[in-house]
Amino acid sequence: MKALRRFTVRPQLPPALQPLGPLIRNLRWAWHPASQDLFADIDRTLWARLEGDPVKLLGAVSVARLDELAADESFLARMHGLAADLDHYLTDPRWYQHQIAAGASYPAAIAYFSMEFGVTEALPNYSGGLGILAGDHLKSASDLGVPIVGVGLLYRYGYFWQSLSPDGWQQEHYPAHDPQGLPIDRVLGPDGAPLAVTVPMPGGRTLTARIWLAQVGRVPLLLLDADHEDNEDALRATTDRLYGGDQDHRIKQELLLGIGGVRAVEAYVARTGHPRPEVFHMNEGHAGFLGLERIRSLVAGEGLTFAEALAAVRAGTVFTTHTPVPAGIDRFPIDMVRHYLNGDGSGESGLLPGLGVEQVLALGAEDDPGRFNMAHMGLRLAQRANGVAKLHGAVSRSMFAGLYPGFEPQEVPIGSVTNGVHLPTWAAREMYDVAGDMADWQDLASADIWPSAEKVSRERLWQLRTTLRRRLVALARSTTRRSQLQRGATGAELEWTESVLDPDILTIGFARRVSTYKRLTLMLRDPDRLRAILLDPQRPVQIVVAGKAHPADDGGKRYMQEMVRFTDDPSIRHRIVFLPDYDMGMAAVLCAGADVWLNNPIRPQEASGTSGMKAALNGVLNLSISDGWWDELYDGHDGWTIPTADGVGDERRRDDLEAAALYDLIEKRVAPLFYRRNPAGLPEGWVDTVRHTLAYLGPRVQATRMVRDYVTGYYAPAATFSRAVTADLRVAKELAAWTGRVRAAWPQVRVLTVDTSGIGSEPSLGNRLTVRAHCQLGGLDPADVSVQAVIGRVDMNEQLHEIEATDMAFLDRLDGVDRYEIAVPLTRSGPVGYTVRILPRHDLLAAPAELGLVSTA
Repeated sequence: MKALRRFTVRPQLPPALQPLGPLIRNLRWAWHPASQDLFADIDRTLWARLEGDPVKLLGAVSVARLDELAADESFLARMHGLAADLDHYLTDPRWYQHQIAAGASYPAAIAYFSMEFGVTEALPNYSGGLGILAGDHLKSASDLGVPIVGVGLLYRYGYFWQSLSPDGWQQEHYPAHDPQGLPIDRVLGPDGAPLAVTVPMPGGRTLTARIWLAQVGRVPLLLLDADHEDNEDALRATTDRLYGGDQDHRIKQELLLGIGGVRAVEAYVARTGHPRPEVFHMNEGHAGFLGLERIRSLVAGEGLTFAEALAAVRAGTVFTTHTPVPAGIDRFPIDMVRHYLNGDGSGESGLLPGLGVEQVLALGAEDDPGRFNMAHMGLRLAQRANGVAKLHGAVSRSMFAGLYPGFEPQEVPIGSVTNGVHLPTWAAREMYDVAGDMADWQDLASADIWPSAEKVSRERLWQLRTTLRRRLVALARSTTRRSQLQRGATGAELEWTESVLDPDILTIGFARRVSTYKRLTLMLRDPDRLRAILLDPQRPVQIVVAGKAHPADDGGKRYMQEMVRFTDDPSIRHRIVFLPDYDMGMAAVLCAGADVWLNNPIRPQEASGTSGMKAALNGVLNLSISDGWWDELYDGHDGWTIPTADGVGDERRRDDLEAAALYDLIEKRVAPLFYRRNPAGLPEGWVDTVRHTLAYLGPRVQATRMVRDYVTGYYAPAATFSRAVTADLRVAKELAAWTGRVRAAWPQVRVLTVDTSGIGSEPSLGNRLTVRAHCQLGGLDPADVSVQAVIGRVDMNEQLHEIEATDMAFLDRLDGVDRYEIAVPLTRSGPVGYTVRILPRHDLLAAPAELGLVSTA
């Protein structure tokens, strides 16, 4: 008989065990081994069967066992010690507080919005890299003491768990998650009733969402849940699945995240006294509607105009883009957005009262008038924006250059903060101790270098690497057997799974989301050559593959099926395996247990990629295309870069060439280094490379480094600008008026004439080029603009590149014409050109190209 509804009854702990409650409810245990060990000792069999979920453990353990533990003085002493340790963790000053004490001006709080958060497998609220990154962001902020409030959605069915059909096709399963069985709590109002937020919907309907709290160390994570009794069925389904519906389903989720999320933060701040966020961070364009809600609030509460409120909101908003290709951007049909904006006869939005529908639509405008572009809105609502690796920053500047006409891509105001991963989460326990020894047990969250790598012996490193590889082999064997049973095999025919992989041979790992650009099947371009590599009698190689394809991505599923069918071949299935249902737990073992981490996307379509960072923290060597984070952190000694066939237009030929380069590297460099042993059987060269990788990449790939970069490069400047325009809203009004005046005047702003002197007929290095310009400013004051001499290399089409811009000095104004002059030294040889341009200038502009206005001679 099938149950009509599933729910979880939370257990009552004996009084002596009450401190277990806070230890379990705070997700710090997810990266705190001592807490995990305490929970495991409640019932080790259950702990293993429930995959390390303490909430489920307490729901399954017997009352008799709890009573036994309540009388166990040793257990109670450990529990109280851990409770005290957690209290110190939550209250003691950390990096952020020390920086403020030293004089830094940092925001009182930051709100961080993301569609998904991967904090722990016990809270399955993520699909892949974006969510894992967001979870690592929160955990690292907690370790650093950064006062972030996370905001997301709570999905009833989460993402899917994956199995394979008999013919290797991905199958998706969506088990329901009862919030009462998750490590979260309702946020309650002063009256004890659950707090909820509402978002107006067309047709007089209201979308209501209750607020759940997941406490991630020091960081509160607010999760909105639309499975609320006040909602009709269609609205209740808003938060049913992550990335599981059509565009109408998706836009409702994004409206709830952005608009409802801001309202949830306000309610949480009012209820708890948490500092009000000064900075709002959009982790991708999904959260773009948050800016509109903040604008609406200022229009309604402070009487600002749309332009004035926009100026105030932009100052304190940060936007991070994660996609290097236009196809990855959320773009909604304009009529769908118009429908949800729900304008009245005057054009005012019913969704966002006080805002005009056309004003909102203009923020998401793009070349296609039928589409509303969430990334464009994010850039227009945020004064600061970034990509997630240096190369991705450059790609993003080129991709969005059309929003800044007249500027070189290098001047587009999009920077970069290279992603990172959370060391305590992703480093195996044994490797965390190695990291501590290499760093002389400095605070690993803030240490910039690990100076004592030589203290860790080769023998210790090799023993640990062997242990981690064996752990992976054990996981691969059990997972392969389970998968084969799910695919229809019987136990009698699965004896071979007990010898899948060999714990002593070179192991390559490849695990990530399965999408076409990541090229899961690049290694299969020459199947015979791959077989020869796998079965080499002297230097054998084995490969462990895992990953999920988006439910709607049939192309990715076909790649996966091709790989699964290859791994099913009885002649090689002991050397290459595909492990289904890739999740955080599997990733931790796979990233630590491989010897080499393979990454072969189409360059430059990998924004960052962080699985290789997780691997590097465990002494795994990367073998990667020069893309994402690897493009900037490969130093020639921490792994290998796969050569790319840049400029080859034929995709099949490109893949053939790059696959051949991959095979060559494995055969001629990777495998020989691994199997080159000293008389004691130790691969000295390999282990030395492992040690260098740990010492060099360890401090650089951490998410704590990433969060510190956000604090110093984005959050602090955003808070400074936000205070400047919101502490006295007259400043916001003046900035909006100035912006409007500049935009109105700009069609009349022009460079009238330019002349030069000082370099003669044969210019040479060191000569000073004097540039004089006569300009018409269209009624603007000289203080409103910068007039710049621009010098750079010039190509055959007279286009400037590698430009350097220098502000010219204002001389005087005669008859409405302004004269400027500067002497510029010539610092480069070869073909050089120059021009003069005019830009808007204001102390509250974060970048010269911010307004997208320029007038060039």
